[in-house]
Order: sequence, then C-alpha cells, then structure tokens
Amino acid sequence: MIADETVERVRESADIVGVIGEYVELKRQGSDFRGPCPFHQGTHRNFSVSPKKQMYYCFVCHEGGDVFNFLTKRLGVDWPTAVRMVAEKSGIEVVETQSRRGPEEKDDREPFWEVNAAAADYFRKMLWEDDLGREARAYVEQRDISRELADRVGLGFAPREIGLMRSYLNTLGFEDDRLTEAGLLATPEGSTEPRPRFRGRLIFPIYDVSSRVVGFGGRLLGPGEPKYLNSPESRIFSKGRLLYGLNWAKQAARRDERMLVVEGYFDAVRLIGAGVESVVAPMGTALTEDQAKLIRRYTDRVYLLYDSDKAGLKATFRSGDELLRQGASVQVVTLPEGEDPDSFVRTHGARGLDAQLAASIDVFERKIQILERGGWFADLRKKRQALDRLLPTLRATSDPLTRDMYLGHASDAAGVTRELLERELNAGPRSRMGRAGRDPGPAVAHAAEQRGRPTPPPDMARVRRGDRRRTTERGTGAERELLRVVLHRPAYFEQVVERVGVEQFRDPELQRIFAAMIEAGPDASPEALAAGLDEDSVAVLQELLEETGGLEFAEKTIVGGLAVLHERELTGRMEEIDRLMPLANGREKDALMSEKMELVRELGRLGSRRYKGFSPRS
Repeated sequence: MIADETVERVRESADIVGVIGEYVELKRQGSDFRGPCPFHQGTHRNFSVSPKKQMYYCFVCHEGGDVFNFLTKRLGVDWPTAVRMVAEKSGIEVVETQSRRGPEEKDDREPFWEVNAAAADYFRKMLWEDDLGREARAYVEQRDISRELADRVGLGFAPREIGLMRSYLNTLGFEDDRLTEAGLLATPEGSTEPRPRFRGRLIFPIYDVSSRVVGFGGRLLGPGEPKYLNSPESRIFSKGRLLYGLNWAKQAARRDERMLVVEGYFDAVRLIGAGVESVVAPMGTALTEDQAKLIRRYTDRVYLLYDSDKAGLKATFRSGDELLRQGASVQVVTLPEGEDPDSFVRTHGARGLDAQLAASIDVFERKIQILERGGWFADLRKKRQALDRLLPTLRATSDPLTRDMYLGHASDAAGVTRELLERELNAGPRSRMGRAGRDPGPAVAHAAEQRGRPTPPPDMARVRRGDRRRTTERGTGAERELLRVVLHRPAYFEQVVERVGVEQFRDPELQRIFAAMIEAGPDASPEALAAGLDEDSVAVLQELLEETGGLEFAEKTIVGGLAVLHERELTGRMEEIDRLMPLANGREKDALMSEKMELVRELGRLGSRRYKGFSPRS
C-alpha cells in the first residue's frame, strides 16, 4: 500500500496541467485550461482543468476528478499505478507499506510543521510587539517594507537573548528535542546547553508549496558572518529542493506564463510588494536540478534577474544551463550598473521592471554578447576558450530546435563551421585536467620500487593510501612525491620553488599545501602549515608526513618529479595546439606547427636531461 501522506505529497506536487496536457490539447482560458474532452471524444473545448483546484471536469459528460482519476480512466491503469506515474513525473519516491495509515493517525511530519508555525508566530510577535524588536523594526522601515507586506510574507525577528524562544515554545508544549530536530535549537561544540540557531536576525519564514512553514532564513542586522543563515537540512527542509516564494508564485506563474528568479529574500519580497507575484529565489546562488524542475512544472518561460557582477554572472549561466536541461526558455535581465531587483523596483516600480523584462535577451545570446565584448573571438587561443564556455550550454539544451538555433549562432559568432561545433558536441566534454589513467610518473615508480613493492595502477595507488579523491590525473603522483620529499628534506625547498609554480599543481589539496609551504618558508613546522589549510588538505599533509619510505633517493625523486611536471606542461600545450588547428587560418596554422615542432624538440632534450641530478643547498 502507498502511505496516505505520500499520496497527499504527490497530489500537492503534481502539475495537473502538465500531466493531462500530455493527452489533451489544452489552451489557457482565464485561470483555467480548456480542451476537447478525451472521454466522450468531444471536439469543442468543454473539458476544463483547474490548476488552482487541482481538478478536471467536462461540462458535457460531467466526467471529473483529480490527476489520479484522470490516469485511471484515460489509460486504464489501477489507482496505485496512477500515483506512481505522477510521483515519477514530480520527482517523488514512492515507498510501499504493508498497511495504510488510519484516519486517526497524523502525518509524522506534522510535529515539525506545528513547531515551525509556532516559532514563526513567536518571531512575528518579537518584531512588532516587543521592545527587543525595536532595531529590527527600524531596519524594516529603512528597507521601505510596509507592515502590510511584512505580514504578508511573515517577517519576524529572532532576538539575541538565549532563553526567550526556548522558554516560549516550551510553555506551548514543544520539548527541546523537537526544537532541536526542527533546527530551531543547536548545541555548540563543547557545550551541553542548546542555544537558538537564529539570534539577532530578521527572519523570513520559508514555506512549501502547500504554504506550511518548513524552515527559516535569517539575516543579520549588524556586522558578522554569515550574513544569511538558513535552517539546517531536516525531514521537512531541504534548501536545494525548495524555492522561496513558490507558495505565492505557483498560481501567478501559470497566470503570467512566466517565472522570475532572483537571488535573495529581499529581492523576492520587493517584487511581491510591487504586484509581481511570479517570482522565486533559491536559497543558494545557482539553481539546483530539483529547483529547475519545480519551476518547469509551472511555466516554460523563465527570466533570470541576478546581479551583474562576476559571481552573479556565474550563477546566471549555471542556473540557465540547469533550466535549459529541463526544456525551459531562459531570458537574462540586465539591470543598470549598481542596481539589484530590490533597489530597482523600489525606485522604478513594476512598470520599470516590465521595461527591463521586455529588453531581456536569451541566456545563450547573453553569453555570446559578453564574450564578443571581451574580444574572445578575435584571438585564436581565446577563441578556443570561448567555445569551451559555450559548449556546456549547448550540451545542456534539451530542446532540439533551441539547440539548433544556438549552434547556428555560435558558428556565426566564432567564425567556425557548424560541422566542427557538432563534432565537439558529440565528442562530449573535455576534462580540464587532462587525460586520465596514464602510467604514474618515473618519480612515483622509482619510489615504489625502492620500497620493495611493484608500482600500483594510478587509481589504486591513492586508494591504498586512503585518499578519498582517487584522482588519475597524469603527474599528480609526481606532485605528491615532490611535496613529500621536500617536507622531509627541506634542503631541496629552494630548488623546487624556483622551478615549479603553484599553478602547476593540479591536485587541489596538493596545490594548497604547496602554497602554504611557499608562504611559510622551508623551516615552518607542520603545525604552522596546517593552520591555514582546510580539513581535507590537513588530512593529505598528515599522510605525507607519515610516509618516510625511499627518502634516501630524494634527489632522484625530485629530479624525476620536476621532469614529469615540465613534460606535462609541454604535452598540454601540444594538445592545446591540436585543438586550435581547426580554428586557425593558413598563417596561424604555420605558426602553430612551428611551435609544436619546437615543443617536440624540447621534449627530446628533456628526456636526455631527466636523470641529471643536482645537490641540495645548505
């Protein structure tokens, strides 16, 4: 049997217009959708689907019901199969149970909805009715948020005082265990006394599509980090699967046939206050796959209103790619410099925003526009990099017609043939880290032999050391051995630093360790090196310090390792030349071939020098 709460979750998440639209040609009529009835083979649009009521009805044959009824009657499947079909389309896993919950039993998520609703009420009272909320009220007024709008979105305030919320909710019968599991209380490390997760913050309740409070977002009123803090992951809150404002936006998106995506809570609240209800905000920067699917359930036309700085553009294009995978049409809105949706709508209102939406451009067109303005298509090497930035979006575009248009536009902009772009697409994404699975470098092989055991395959060598990354990138073994030997033999530090830059390390943990070594100097203690590293890098540093085998061959290990890194640099440039060749004209091809021949000669000279050692400096 399928649990009642699962059925309800599937029903409330279902896109009834999308499901029925696969079998009936529907067209919008007011707030509903109309089409010919599939049950009496009607030709007139007497069959109505209401997304608001989540029901369908035929005014002629009087057939009606919910999305599950439609599938059972239209396809002849049984009711559990209909639930599973809708669940699959909604991305919900259906787990069968032995027996269904009786009518007297509650949904086991109900206790968390209850405590969050009580907490939201507490936060609102603190904002508007308590003297402790004076500063927060002034901040809300400063942001030009009216009381009416604040109450509509449920704004509240969490005071800094530690025991107030806990005591208030305890008196309502909510025990500490439930407050902790809901993410309202947290116990700091080294303490046994729980404290409020949100302190000194303006609170934004976060609702699910059924308008139940499932979590909170808190913004600091003063200095400090993090500026924004969300509820932790729980049974009812997963920030990658929720969108702030979707409970208000879902019907408006169907009505307006569009969804606006902004970065922050205030952006969304400002637009809602201006009458633009079809707006949502992710609780991170870029959209996740689940969030893109949520948006696509309600509309296929999406406008991205992110900041125009570097981080905002990165989030714009990541979100755009995710939406393109779901078959959406994606437009980018570029606001005047220094403006965000909050400030812009505050000054220019909904009418000014409508003008900006009208001037929006397709996400792929925006990407090409930025590359053209930066001169990326004018230089051969940069042209290759520009295409590498366009190809992920082309691969992400699931709609065949849109992809075809994008291909033509990219071909024209870059001045390359359409056939070449199609070959690149079919070849799949190139690894930015080079080819995987090559033999380990000579330094690694030599060290392994000296320890009396054969050289393991590159992917297993790191697994046996407990390395979580299991990278097979050529040369990372040499990087590792270089650092290991220098850590144990600091006398070689200067020679290695003179010949290798931080950017030549491709393994991220090893790169961070090497950077820390350069900054701290050859005589730094392990504790000093570890002080500036993250947890993963510290773990790798510990591994390197614990491995002492083969150090009597330190000089040969370092010479071999340096040779491997230099060889990798040369072969990397040769591979880049091969990729540039199809994009080059005759004169450029001659220059590239000349450079490649010189690289081949340098590789030959490198082989003859590889085992000529040097002595450590005292």
